[in-house]
Amino acid sequence: QVQLVESGGGSVQAGDSLTLSCVGSGFRFGHYIMFWYRQVPGKGREFVGEITSLDGTRYADSVNGRFVISRDVNKRTMFLQMNNLKPDDTAVYYCRADVDLRTYWGQGIQVTVSE
Repeated sequence: QVQLVESGGGSVQAGDSLTLSCVGSGFRFGHYIMFWYRQVPGKGREFVGEITSLDGTRYADSVNGRFVISRDVNKRTMFLQMNNLKPDDTAVYYCRADVDLRTYWGQGIQVTVSE
């Protein structure tokens, strides 16, 4: 059974950094593409970035240059390092894994950035 569990969220001030973690289980970690998304109330989930099975990364324009996705296969963990955070980054952040043509989501974690 595929499971994804996010951690590391919280409340920070603009300009601060924060790193989210997503621990995956039930699948061959590192062999599938994984993503970070975020969602604010009243809107759909927004793509933040992805990391492929070859560790290639791609980011949304809104976070490119500020956020970095990485993965530690031995720890079965994907990371989202968020730098120079802005109030507009406030959202619930979700990790996602596409495993064998199925999509799995974590439960989400809140990140709040104040002025």
